[in-house]
Amino acid sequence: MIEKNYHHQGQNLSQATHHEQQTVSDKNLTTYWQSNLRLLAKLLSVWFLVSFGCGIILADWLDQFSFFGFKLGFWFAQQGAIYAFVALIFIYSWRMKTLERKFGVDDDEENS
Repeated sequence: MIEKNYHHQGQNLSQATHHEQQTVSDKNLTTYWQSNLRLLAKLLSVWFLVSFGCGIILADWLDQFSFFGFKLGFWFAQQGAIYAFVALIFIYSWRMKTLERKFGVDDDEENS
């Protein structure tokens, strides 16, 4: 099994003892995963609101509006939820790259 030493920008872990490296890494990883779970909760909430809320619960009310010639509730149920889901995938990817760099768990090589 290959172990990877995670680095954090601005910290020099190579001069720290093994215990200090492990403590810093564990703290970074814990905070990283908490941030990841918060991001997932937010994005899944948006997905739920768009797909279930607008596509099912509010569909009758939204049908009084028109979007490209279709009733808005119908459009959300058939197309809008899919577009929102694809957009959320790209948002998740972009935000995860940012979080990985912030907490030093990215796969990019360290610039020397």
